[in-house]
Amino acid sequence: MRFGISISGSGVELLVLNNGVPVLQRHVEALHGSYDELLNKLVALVQSVTNEVGPPKSVGFAIPGTQVAATGLIKNSNITALAGRPLRQDLAARLQRPVRLANDANCFTLSEATDGAATGAAVVFGAILDHGCGGGLVVNGSLVAGRNGLAGEWGHNHLPNAKPSDLPELACYCGRYGCIETYVSAPGLKHDYLLATSRSASPKQIAKAAAAGEAEALAALERLEDRLARALASVINVLDPDCIVLGGELSHLDRIYTKVPELWQQYIFGRQVETRLTRAKFGEGSTVRGAARLWSEDE
Repeated sequence: MRFGISISGSGVELLVLNNGVPVLQRHVEALHGSYDELLNKLVALVQSVTNEVGPPKSVGFAIPGTQVAATGLIKNSNITALAGRPLRQDLAARLQRPVRLANDANCFTLSEATDGAATGAAVVFGAILDHGCGGGLVVNGSLVAGRNGLAGEWGHNHLPNAKPSDLPELACYCGRYGCIETYVSAPGLKHDYLLATSRSASPKQIAKAAAAGEAEALAALERLEDRLARALASVINVLDPDCIVLGGELSHLDRIYTKVPELWQQYIFGRQVETRLTRAKFGEGSTVRGAARLWSEDE
């Protein structure tokens, strides 16, 4: 049995895989408090499930943020208590066993590349289009984190091939302007629609309005699709993946899976690729599945 734990601002998910098959899942409320309080809650959750199903063969954690390879410290996390902390080392010490951890988008991509929508693909890029715009990379079944733990972090590149409709560029929480994340995310789509109509609506509501024939909603989706096509074209030009898997709130917009591949051809070198764009098979559950798969079957 392998335990996967996904940590996020909305809560903690724990999944037990037994020979790759889910046998138990637990959710606890969002983690608040000091770093030591967070550690205590995570350790208590693992120990509680261990008492119920027995000791795991491995434990993996998906986290918001990056583990710096040289120091083991966490950076770029929206859970501020984790910032600058040696989370993996401390969890291993508290649990008295080796643990592994990786960025949540990396875990999402590993899950989908292993037995999800990108099963069998050699090079897989995963993108979570939700509150932000995270990404991950898996090559030949192995997660690629990069020397600085930044592989796949496409969302904080500048939106390429800027057009008048992209201006003025929006400020990003990272301190820069015009990041892909400020356009190709659920808040990005909602903000774009609000600017055009002075009305607030969710991505689902915008899609419903577009399907009903509302011109402003349709235009907002078309701008989103063109921006996503430009952003993914840059990824394709660098990585040339076999498959790109989407997760998060915007991944439920059905039309992007036909519109975006049509649009990205004009932005890609050579103007013709066969890269497949698909929705995640396991949806929101893919991140915790990937955490459980940070250890290979023979480890």
